[in-house]
Amino acid sequence: MTDLSSASPAPAQGDAAPPAPARHPGWALVLISVAQLMVVLDATIANIALPYIGDDLSIESANLSWIVTGYALAFGGLLLLGGRLGDLLGRRRVFIMGLVVFAVASLLGGLATNEGLLLGARGLQGLGAALASPAALALITTAFPAGPARNRAFAVYAAMSGIGAAFGLVLGGWLTGLDSIVGLDVQGWRLTFLINVPIGIVAALLAPRFLPESARGVGRLDVPGAITGTLGLLGVVYGLTRAGEEAHGWGDTWTIAALAAGVALLVAFVVIEVRVPDPLMPIRIFANRTRAASFVAMMMVPAAMFAMFFFLSLYVQNIGGWEPLQTGFAFLPFSFGIVAGATLSSNLVNRIDPRYVAGVGTILAAIALFGFSRLPSDLAAGDVVGALAAGDPAVDINYWGTVFPFLVLMSFGMGMTFVPLTLTAVHHVRSEDSGIGSGVLNTMQQVGGALGLAALSTVASHVASNRAEVLGPQAGQAASGAGVPPEQAGGLVEGATYLGSFADGATTAFLVGAGVILLGSLVVWLFLDVKHTELATDGPEGVHVG
Repeated sequence: MTDLSSASPAPAQGDAAPPAPARHPGWALVLISVAQLMVVLDATIANIALPYIGDDLSIESANLSWIVTGYALAFGGLLLLGGRLGDLLGRRRVFIMGLVVFAVASLLGGLATNEGLLLGARGLQGLGAALASPAALALITTAFPAGPARNRAFAVYAAMSGIGAAFGLVLGGWLTGLDSIVGLDVQGWRLTFLINVPIGIVAALLAPRFLPESARGVGRLDVPGAITGTLGLLGVVYGLTRAGEEAHGWGDTWTIAALAAGVALLVAFVVIEVRVPDPLMPIRIFANRTRAASFVAMMMVPAAMFAMFFFLSLYVQNIGGWEPLQTGFAFLPFSFGIVAGATLSSNLVNRIDPRYVAGVGTILAAIALFGFSRLPSDLAAGDVVGALAAGDPAVDINYWGTVFPFLVLMSFGMGMTFVPLTLTAVHHVRSEDSGIGSGVLNTMQQVGGALGLAALSTVASHVASNRAEVLGPQAGQAASGAGVPPEQAGGLVEGATYLGSFADGATTAFLVGAGVILLGSLVVWLFLDVKHTELATDGPEGVHVG
């Protein structure tokens, strides 16, 4: 198959010579890693603080989820725009812009006095992340030569993605309770936003010193593509999310309208990208089979990983009765596992084809999700009612036996997967498309996570609804038989029904997630056929890989 990117364009007017590698590559990697950590961390840091945010700003529980999804949608939906801006304006310049926007948005979020301002700040944070993240990944190829040095840099970058998600839960739990621990006048949840302000500003000030600038490209910004692509993703994710809500479902008019509009806008996006002279996402970037396979796999694998974080954190708190900070610390091994997996894979891809490294990693992750699906789910209504009446957790979770092994296995598998997929996704992309290549890669990860979580949440919701129809009457009989006072029976029955049905839905989501990762693994094994020797070269640009 011919790679359409093999055509070498004539140098554009005003293009500078390729920038020299960074004079201080160690510090350059530190800056890039800090930015990536901050961006990924913010996807989870507010999760534990949500109840406190809702109480303080009087946000309805149904709208709290948008504090998380608003950031993810803005981030994923605008990543291609961020990548294109980096190509046109210079990647270091756009990287700095993203850090400043992110810091300002974090300040607004930390000082928010109402729901509208907070949700607007979260969307603005997503814009800042969309500018900084693809530029950061592209800057690695500028600052580090091809070969082991770049492989190690990509390993650190990939590790930051995993560490940020896990560390965000710990940091969020700690900061949320900090006001009560040390008696601060500021509500603890505000610190989950304000902590980004000094980090982002310092990184932006240091970037000109340690990061080389890329050549500025020529062309126009594809505004119609940016609008249709972003709104199309928003429509699909909103429709999937709404379909998972018991009050609406798949037959709801607005659910159908949102999904139809989203799909229509995405089709329009593809048509626009084929026809415009300066597309936001050049279709030629998918012409290489290995690169396209990397993008598809990078969309499917994080879909299950994001769902794992969501459902497992809720399971151990709701079913196991764990405290928020305890839950955050329980995820810490994920950080160490993904670092170990990324370090091993960065060394292995120098000697073994990435298909085998990523293929094994995806299988390990699928096994881990299957292990999580074996958590207790068939809860007896009478036992749950009794536990709630006594103030005990519904299930006594053995962390070291049922959570820790699979958490480590999942993280190790993700570390082994992300590094080779990152390398193969941006390898031999034309220099003027490298920002777009990294933007597509990040988009696949974020959009895959949002779509995957929405889809698996819908699956879990339907399973839970069916289970609740059975558990509700059983819980009522159990409360009546136990002689529970009428003023307490209603709450116990409702709580027991919810916990029992949620456990069934969550474990089903884990099982379906394992299937999603296996499909991603199949894509890797069948189509990721680049050789490890090719990853040690930069050119010639656009040479067909695999």
